[in-house]
Amino acid sequence: MQFGIFSVSDITRDPVSGVTPTEAERIDAIVRIARKADEVGMDVFAIGEHHNPPFFSSSPTTLLANIAAQTERLILTTATTLITTNDPVRIAEEYAMLQHLSQGRMDLMIGRGNTAPVYPWFGQDIRQGLPLALENYNLLHRLWREDVVDWEGQFRTPLQGFTSVPRPLDDVPPFVWHGSIRTPEIAEQAAFYGNGFFANHIFWPTSHSLRLIDFYRQRFEHYGHGTKKQAVVGLGGQAYIAKRSQDAYKEFRPYFDEAPVYGHGPSLEDFSTMTPLSVGSPQEVIDKTLTFHDSFGDYQRQLFLMDHAGLPLKTVLEQLDLLGEEVIPVLRKELDARRDPESAPAPTHRGLTEAKYGDRPVRRPRPNANRGDNVTGASPYQDSDAEATYPSLT
Repeated sequence: MQFGIFSVSDITRDPVSGVTPTEAERIDAIVRIARKADEVGMDVFAIGEHHNPPFFSSSPTTLLANIAAQTERLILTTATTLITTNDPVRIAEEYAMLQHLSQGRMDLMIGRGNTAPVYPWFGQDIRQGLPLALENYNLLHRLWREDVVDWEGQFRTPLQGFTSVPRPLDDVPPFVWHGSIRTPEIAEQAAFYGNGFFANHIFWPTSHSLRLIDFYRQRFEHYGHGTKKQAVVGLGGQAYIAKRSQDAYKEFRPYFDEAPVYGHGPSLEDFSTMTPLSVGSPQEVIDKTLTFHDSFGDYQRQLFLMDHAGLPLKTVLEQLDLLGEEVIPVLRKELDARRDPESAPAPTHRGLTEAKYGDRPVRRPRPNANRGDNVTGASPYQDSDAEATYPSLT
């Protein structure tokens, strides 16, 4: 089980101090938050992608590469990479480079995005969001698995004899999560490719996320990737922790009440009851999170949103201390005790590499432009292994 945090990169006024941080302050703060997550023993740090105010994270790979250089163990990922408004060729290049720079400590979550103006900024039509997501990921999937790609689709120019560089580290593509709040077609896509499915699981009741996850598990099994128990599931969540429950509610209330996404709506108490938001003592957050397992069964990744709604950096770092020292160790122990041996392990580059190669030597691609077919130079495999090693996607 992997635990971590994610940020949507909002720049929000602190309703207590009245101060709105600058972009520079928030960018520096998010790097410090990631370092703290690494320090307290978390597994994952994720950053969103946005191209409009009041957000700052328009270039996730640049930010994550910087964090990779300052951390030791964190898996770095996105929440989410926009598969609709990014060119899949560019995604293939940038995230393969991040994979090399982080020495495999990365994966990515892809999603459609729900900010309508972003689509025309990048030459796309939001009314085509779903077919864009399906077609673009189909191409990305091939670019990381085929040395030479011939491709033609609806939304971009054709490719002829194209090789995406750098090739994935160890010729093992980054693990991909498909993130969605409400779209069964995205759960279907994740299942078709045998990828992970990440349910946002923040604003909606558990019953809503459960429908999507159950559907994904059924389709994962249908496509022959394993049993429903072996499907790879991730969940989002939110938490605010204090030593005493009443202090947690008192401290978080002004931030909740003025938060752009849910302020001026249901009360903090009602929202905490109706949604996965966890506010309270470490034990209360532990108990609430364990209800996720009661509902969804074994899952592989739990991410918490901790730095939103204008919370100052000092408070966020204190939250991470509580989460890393008092909450996650207990959750690890409890969830490990509950885990079915049939469940899939959490995805890592090392695990994917071992699953692909076993005792065989790892492939080290060497793209050579002087080769007529633009394929790599030396390979440890004989020609008879080529079909098994580089299957074409039909």
